[in-house]
Amino acid sequence: MIRDRRAKIVATVGPASASPTMLRRLFDNGVDTFRLNFSHGDHDTHAGVISAIRDIETEVGVPIGILQDLQGPKIRLGRIGGGQRDLERGQIVTFAQGETAEGAELPLPHPEIFAALEPGDRLFIDDGRVRLEVRNVAPDRIEAEVIEGGKVSDRKGVNLPDTVLDLPVLTEKDRRDLDFGLLHGVDWVALSFVQNASDLDEITRIIDGRAGLVAKIEKPSALDDIVEIVRKSDAIMIARGDLGVEIPPEQVPARQKELIALCRRASRPVIVATQMLESMTLSPAPTRAEASDVATAIYDGADAVMLSAESAAGAYPVESVAVMNRIIRSTEAHSHYARAISASREPAESPADAIADIGAALASSLGARAVVAYSSSGSTACRVSARRPFLPLIVLTRDPHVGRRMALLWGALALTEDSVHDYDGMVETALHECRSLLSASAGDWLVVLSGVPFGQSGSTNNIRVATFA
Repeated sequence: MIRDRRAKIVATVGPASASPTMLRRLFDNGVDTFRLNFSHGDHDTHAGVISAIRDIETEVGVPIGILQDLQGPKIRLGRIGGGQRDLERGQIVTFAQGETAEGAELPLPHPEIFAALEPGDRLFIDDGRVRLEVRNVAPDRIEAEVIEGGKVSDRKGVNLPDTVLDLPVLTEKDRRDLDFGLLHGVDWVALSFVQNASDLDEITRIIDGRAGLVAKIEKPSALDDIVEIVRKSDAIMIARGDLGVEIPPEQVPARQKELIALCRRASRPVIVATQMLESMTLSPAPTRAEASDVATAIYDGADAVMLSAESAAGAYPVESVAVMNRIIRSTEAHSHYARAISASREPAESPADAIADIGAALASSLGARAVVAYSSSGSTACRVSARRPFLPLIVLTRDPHVGRRMALLWGALALTEDSVHDYDGMVETALHECRSLLSASAGDWLVVLSGVPFGQSGSTNNIRVATFA
């Protein structure tokens, strides 16, 4: 099954979509990868969802991706006396270290914040609705002036856009959840609260190739180290909700474009996430601005766009997927799309990139039915996909886990084939598998990319034009 679009859809599973019947409806309407948000739900619930997705995969014969999104450290206020407090502009507020505080002080149970904050740093509460600027810092007290006032209440989230915290990226909960996810065969693991590239080192060692690592970009400090973060990760998620709290909202669109372009140069899949069709949590139709937002991500060249609350807890999960599917199809069919994608193409930076570039260009010039990438790790497919060829990208792989990861990759459809043992056999298998899939006729061409010696990861160095008999 080849969908009639190239960009992929990621949908978050939640109470509105966790049943096997609803998961199947979401897949049928366009979901390629399902996101499991480990900030919510228990392991038994997630295990049931994973099992249901694998059952659907068996029924339809198409690899389906599962993305485990770890919660990460959460910075929140403690318990406020009386449950809430109104803060007024110009007011000086004192934060006390601990779960509770006395009198008018606000409790902040994070000693790392008291160690890291400096006068002039900003402190945001409740997704930036209340904003303060630090005036003085002591070991157990912070004084801050209210810049934008409002109501604050127990356990509201705190953002620190100017501060890098000495905080473990993997909490104990994350470690338990990660063990569970890897045991149950998730295909991608998304890491929250990435501040710099070194934050990826420990989880990379733990995963040890069993899943792809997605670095969530939601902190300003991550933008300062973004080249190295992209290099160390397997994919990037632009988490615009948290990122848009900590950087000015007017900067988010340009940052989105920069990140997508950087990921394409590095041959890393990139997901654009958060509030894409937010109004569809309550409405059966999106706003025109939301439709434009999704289309912009597609014009920018994103590999995937993501639904969060819309599919997890909204009243219209199926409609949200169907609308996103239609927006992608309409955008990709527009004449401006091909020009925009071609104009944003980057030159090859390595021999492997050059092979992918030449293979994709050759297939387009010949009018081939598809580009076929034989890929044991997925890297060749990622390089070809980053060139955004306007014809099917068929990925042949022995590893079903690699095949499922391709469900996040622009334009890719994976076929798992473990009977191929040599180069000529691979070419014949590609022709056999693609004949019916592409409705190919005698004389049609395939452009096949692979490596010699055959089957060795990272050795793609060969392009072959094969002809259907």
